[in-house]
Order: sequence, then C-alpha cells, then structure tokens
Amino acid sequence: MVDSKSGTAVKTAPQYKQSPNKQSAKKGKLKTKEGTKRQAMLNTHKLSPFKYDMNEILSASSMDPSKASSFLASVIAKASRVSTKDAKEFIKTFLEAGDLTKEEYDRISRLMDKYSKYR
Repeated sequence: MVDSKSGTAVKTAPQYKQSPNKQSAKKGKLKTKEGTKRQAMLNTHKLSPFKYDMNEILSASSMDPSKASSFLASVIAKASRVSTKDAKEFIKTFLEAGDLTKEEYDRISRLMDKYSKYR
C-alpha cells in the first residue's frame, strides 16, 4: 500500500478470513463426526511374537518358503490396516487353493484372535 501524502510504501497487516467451518462452529452448528464401527485389528505392539508364531506354523506347512514370506506380509498388512476378518478371508483363499490345511487355517485364525484388539 502507498501512503498518499508522502508517496512511500506502507506495510499493513494481512487480512485473514475465517473458514466457513469456524464460522459455523461459533454459531453452534458444529457437524458431528460420523464414527466407524470398531473392528478387530492386529495389535502392532505385539507384531514380533505374532511373526514368530506364524513362522512356526508356516514352516511346518507344505507351503513354499518363498510364497510363505509374501503370504505372511500380506496377512500382516490386511490384519493391521483393514481388519482380522478380511485377513481371515484372504487366508481362506489359500485353504481353498490347497496351500494350507484346515488345521493350519484354524491355528492361524486362533493366533490372529489372540494378537488382535478392537480399534
């Protein structure tokens, strides 16, 4: 901005506008956050013992070791980010393909229940 009397530049404080959310919050029209349903997910604080127990199950299974490592990584990713229910459905596809037996599937399911928490 330029001063009209002296012709020099004058700094002014920037003008900030309030966002529409803050204006509505002041008026008492705050929108409530819609919550999602709590789901059982893998407890990431107990990830090392879970990996150890899973490796024991997978080493005793007939699954190829190179396939087992990627299988374990996928199970951990699904169980910790989506839900243990979706991870169990993923494991069931390996049961149907013949890579896992019913007993191994049951052991893995119990293990996931043991190391999961609701969040």
